[in-house]
Amino acid sequence: MATKYIAVAGNMGSGKSSLVDFLCRHFDLKPFLEPNETNPYLELFYKDMERWAFHSQMHFLTHKFRIHQELDRYQGTVVQDRTIYEDAEIFAENLFKMRIISKNEYQTYRDLYESMLDVINPPDIMIYLECPVRTLKQRIVKRGRIIEKAVPDKYIKNLSSLYKRWLSKYNKSPLITFQTGKADYLSDFICRHDLLSKIERYL
Repeated sequence: MATKYIAVAGNMGSGKSSLVDFLCRHFDLKPFLEPNETNPYLELFYKDMERWAFHSQMHFLTHKFRIHQELDRYQGTVVQDRTIYEDAEIFAENLFKMRIISKNEYQTYRDLYESMLDVINPPDIMIYLECPVRTLKQRIVKRGRIIEKAVPDKYIKNLSSLYKRWLSKYNKSPLITFQTGKADYLSDFICRHDLLSKIERYL
């Protein structure tokens, strides 16, 4: 396989981590994962969004930029769980629209983000996992992450809407949209074959 950069995008609970793990095993890829565990503000953010939103988003942005720099240097094919584009176009945008991040904070964030875009490479293929909000909520509850229990339904719905808007204008690479509400590519051969066939066209 030629050197490629595969990005996996999707809302909370859409199945990104499972797909990244599956692709790594199937194609022997190098994974670059979402730095949730290293964000010291994330738990605080879920408890008090207005107090810690800007801190949490800036931490994600700077660490995601470092991840993009690292995967750009990697000599081999990589797959990334959530991109820097989602951090800005979905999560920070949502917090600004909900008036949790102020106008000045948002402008500072956007200025830094847009400067970062000038020095990173876009993915060779973007895979978006689309899933109904009701199913997302069920999965979030089922996986039992304590910090996610307080996430409002409105927050998740807003994220889904912003994903659709962002992807309707996305033009940085080929885009594959895969429905994960009912399709189970891990156990269903037909679903798995369909997904892999779409990905292999670009690899």
